[in-house]
Amino acid sequence: VQLQASGGGLVQAGGSLRLSCVASGRTFGRYGWFRQAPGKEREFVASNIWRGGSAYYSDSVKGRFIIFRSNADNTLYLQMNSLKPEDTAVYFCAATGGAYTRTDYISLSSSYEYWGQGTQVTVSS
Repeated sequence: VQLQASGGGLVQAGGSLRLSCVASGRTFGRYGWFRQAPGKEREFVASNIWRGGSAYYSDSVKGRFIIFRSNADNTLYLQMNSLKPEDTAVYFCAATGGAYTRTDYISLSSSYEYWGQGTQVTVSS
């Protein structure tokens, strides 16, 4: 099983970035994105059921970020719009075999068995 993330970079506040994550090796039940800023714990960003459905977002990104997946090539995406300096972090894609639906469970990093290597996003003010 492998998750390979890419797409990070440096962007000005108000700009946009799209992160990608190629998933391979098995079928998954759910996928998500987390982030970790320097000196802080890893935090939940967004998640969705693998087959598609109602996505779930943290309050800090709701209305600005969109999580989705390409059926054609099993690539996971995080479209980030209206970026703010506080969005600066290393972003990780994650996946699990379970199709969990409880929001308190899917927002936990421990609920995901598989992780990408992380990609740096820096938003300048």
